Amino acid sequence: MVQDTLPDQDRPKVRCGWATSAPEYIAYHDDEWGRPLHGEVALFERLTLEGFQSGLSWLIILRKRPAFRDAFAGFDPKAVAAFDDSDRARLLADAGIVRNRLKIDATIDNARAVLELDTPLDEILWSFAPDPTTHVRPASLADVPATTAESTAMAKELKRRGFRFVGPTTCYALMQAAGLVDDHVADCWRASAGRTPP
Repeated sequence: MVQDTLPDQDRPKVRCGWATSAPEYIAYHDDEWGRPLHGEVALFERLTLEGFQSGLSWLIILRKRPAFRDAFAGFDPKAVAAFDDSDRARLLADAGIVRNRLKIDATIDNARAVLELDTPLDEILWSFAPDPTTHVRPASLADVPATTAESTAMAKELKRRGFRFVGPTTCYALMQAAGLVDDHVADCWRASAGRTPP
């Protein structure tokens, strides 16, 4: 038997299976996905991009993210809430983003919904985070759910508050991406690296 003599820092990192097919996925997985995210602009961006991803590959969204940020005023809800018909026309003509009229309209409406909240968006979203001490880390990608009771409740509450394109699956993807849950699989190097507390 040949003994592995590579130092730890020279061994290839084991990652969640979805994160290995493109450099953008690797960087996103290693640096962002599953890390606790806070702040109105950051969470509005993530919520918006998860909505745009619906029915598409996340890689498409990652590659278009800089263009999305430019097109949607850095995801500042106040700026996006002020968008009018000329902005809609501009967005529908912008090949740098996903040109879907329903998703564009939902983003503008969601920005307006953010401004009408009586509780900060950050607080609302994080109120649905399950207790991390009881969350069971998935052993493999097959063990990762598409929805949970928490994501279903989040979707219901966001819809009640006027948000659109926020179904339970989109909400669970948001929860994973923004670190409300840590679904790095058991053998992923990020799982052993731990989380920064929310």
